[in-house]
Amino acid sequence: MRFLSGYFGKRTADKAKKNFLWGGASLIALGILLLIPTGFEGALQFQDAVKCKVVVLDCDNSSLIDTGIIRTGQQICKIKFLSGKFKGQENQGWNMLSGSLSQDKIFRPGDKVQAVVHHDGEKIISVNLIDYFRLEGELILAMAFALFLVIFARGIGLRSVFSFFLTILVLWKILVPLFLKGYNPILFGLIAVATMTFLILALVYGFDRRLLVSFCGSMSGISFAMLLSIICSKAFHIHGAVMHNSEALLYSGFQDLNLTWIFMASVCVGASGSVMDLSVDITSAVHEVVANAPEISRSKAIKSGMNVARAAMGTMTTTLLLAYSGTCLAMLMTFMAQGTPVYNILNNNVVASEIINTIAGSFGLAMTAPLTALIAGSLFTKKADFTKA
Repeated sequence: MRFLSGYFGKRTADKAKKNFLWGGASLIALGILLLIPTGFEGALQFQDAVKCKVVVLDCDNSSLIDTGIIRTGQQICKIKFLSGKFKGQENQGWNMLSGSLSQDKIFRPGDKVQAVVHHDGEKIISVNLIDYFRLEGELILAMAFALFLVIFARGIGLRSVFSFFLTILVLWKILVPLFLKGYNPILFGLIAVATMTFLILALVYGFDRRLLVSFCGSMSGISFAMLLSIICSKAFHIHGAVMHNSEALLYSGFQDLNLTWIFMASVCVGASGSVMDLSVDITSAVHEVVANAPEISRSKAIKSGMNVARAAMGTMTTTLLLAYSGTCLAMLMTFMAQGTPVYNILNNNVVASEIINTIAGSFGLAMTAPLTALIAGSLFTKKADFTKA
């Protein structure tokens, strides 16, 4: 009993030490990414302005013009600064309405608003009311999510939180700036996804054979999804301008960007999450099978992985379909309301781009499943016996 107590005590201590080291390494990585400049911090429209939080005290809507459900004109608000250089002061803020339901908003007394202040020293020139102030609510939501993960999954939950924020920072601090600077989206998109995949899986598994298995399985599916997106985008004559806000990007001074290549890379990025999820499911399942039956043959371990893969793929492909369908639900409703024939809907370039997203991601899953099971069964077992099923 003393021997067992000492053995399990040592394993617990080693596990705690490992979690501590991984947590420290993750914090260092997050800190480095936070400090890396994107190169686009000095945007011209924000150089002579101060962003701050204000509260609306009173509103003057007399200059607004109503045209059906659309409002245009300007709303003049009396505001009080809650943060920034002019905290505590009161002033007048302007809310310009252009007739866009997605962009315009009508403020009321008591609303907390994000404002941009143009000033000359201590003198306020103008205050533009940009949008509702949502940062506090978003921060609370993110903290609640992180707390739930840590309470539910403990060490693994903490590593999941690190991987979540690591992914956000890699996309925002590395991938997006590289695309804007004109680097090859396909090549660097694949490199960025491979880096994120490796780091996330390392946080989940540490440096052992499970990391190798899941990484190889994931990258096989992601690479195939990328290849298929390139082939289908060219075959279907899809231009990258189908992406939301892509044309606005061109008109912002980035007219030399290859939007079609960026679209191809976005398919790879979009599919990587589900592919990684499937790879981890299969890897963990085969590892658990072998751990509980160390004498299992390689062929049986591979077969077990295949069974898990078949069960998981059925829901994963549907998950991709629902995820992409949800983003274009309003467009589908518009097609139906206008009586557009299904023939025309399926031939529409935006719908075709979503079909590429879904099918390429699904093919990525189909490629990941058998390869992950094969690699896992081969690496986790000690003996090979392909004569018995």
